[in-house]
Amino acid sequence: MNKKKSGLWAVVSAGLTACALVLRFALRGYAWWGYALLFVAALIVLHRFAPPLLWKLAVALTCLGLLYFCIVEVPIIRNARTDKNPERPYLIVLGAAVYGDQPSLTLVRRLEGALDYLNRYPESVAIVSGGMGKGETVTEGQAMYDWLIAHGADPARVLVEDKATSTMENLKYSFAIIRERGDEPAGNIAIVSSAYHLYRAKCMAAKLGAPDAAGVAAPWGYFFVMLNYFIREAFGVTHLWVFGE
Repeated sequence: MNKKKSGLWAVVSAGLTACALVLRFALRGYAWWGYALLFVAALIVLHRFAPPLLWKLAVALTCLGLLYFCIVEVPIIRNARTDKNPERPYLIVLGAAVYGDQPSLTLVRRLEGALDYLNRYPESVAIVSGGMGKGETVTEGQAMYDWLIAHGADPARVLVEDKATSTMENLKYSFAIIRERGDEPAGNIAIVSSAYHLYRAKCMAAKLGAPDAAGVAAPWGYFFVMLNYFIREAFGVTHLWVFGE
């Protein structure tokens, strides 16, 4: 019995590691669940082999990390919704992955949010923003434009920005388009993105001179996939706080 109990740690850590690898490499949208399981597996191994002082240090650091994670998640969750009275002359639609020339599910959700916004506010103009990434045969901006037009949007109300490779560039280049049209971003923009991404996007808009940007949350996807991205977003926000982008 004692031998069975003493070997249980190896079985559990191996099982968690196997699950983590499946989530990371075999399934799309669960990578951060995989990282979390891998971290737990590492803690189990550390508990089995580490000296007591090192184990206590690991526990203390883990607790501090969890506390920091909770602090970061507060503004992310608080902003993961559509703001009240979000009507603005310009709606910036932030890009996401495109597979070939087809929008990913995440991008489709953002486009659904954009289409609903355009139907709800007929005076608004959308700027679809995103350049070409790995594995894409068209720019994200073009893929978004094609999707919106195919789903009934007025081509005259959809402007394409097709150079951006990051959220900061999405906003910067979209702001340039707004200024080329004789307007200013401040007071005139709403941003549609995935719910977990809105806090960071609005922070970046504020850094670029539009502190009053309205957030528009795209429809949620699968619950556990969304939670995966909420976990990942904590690291994105940390990068923003530390490096400003």
